Amino acid sequence: MEPSLVTVAMAAGLFAATNVDDIVVLAVLNAASRAGGRPRAWQIWAGQYAGIAALVVISFLAALGLTLVPRGWIWLLGLLPLFLGLRKLWAALRARGSEEPVSAAVATGVPGVMSITIANGGDNIAAYAAVFRTSSGADNTVTIGVFSLGVALWCLAGSWLVSHRRVAQVIDRWGQWIVAVVFILIGLYVFRRGGVLGG
Repeated sequence: MEPSLVTVAMAAGLFAATNVDDIVVLAVLNAASRAGGRPRAWQIWAGQYAGIAALVVISFLAALGLTLVPRGWIWLLGLLPLFLGLRKLWAALRARGSEEPVSAAVATGVPGVMSITIANGGDNIAAYAAVFRTSSGADNTVTIGVFSLGVALWCLAGSWLVSHRRVAQVIDRWGQWIVAVVFILIGLYVFRRGGVLGG
């Protein structure tokens, strides 16, 4: 295999391995968009791209030896999804007996989607920084190109998941509960990766 093809394969594997959970988040965001119109599809795409771009920039800075967030504080990134999940759970519990439907939206606008993407991907920084530190400038450019394509594929996959009739029916009935549980689990996962829950 040529060096450039090796770089493409490595970058694709790195992106897929570190962003598997993002497909679930994107499916939840698309479900919220489908159910209540928020966030809009273009905001999901733009927020995902902006969030991944921020993670790449932070990883580059970390590769240069600049530690913006001490490793012991990474768990703080879990506070946002945990807060969003608990807030949605509280809203769903309060509305359980009423006729009024609860919106499944957990983020509105590009900044909301971006912040969720960063919170969910904060533990990717160490892996990205290690690759950027040990690769040439040309290889890093290829890696960023592969990541850009990966974000588009992930956004399409998240949208595709909720376009199926059975998935849509489940989301219509249980959407607000699914959203709440997914974001609470993401928060707890980040806590665990940060060593707060015995990771």
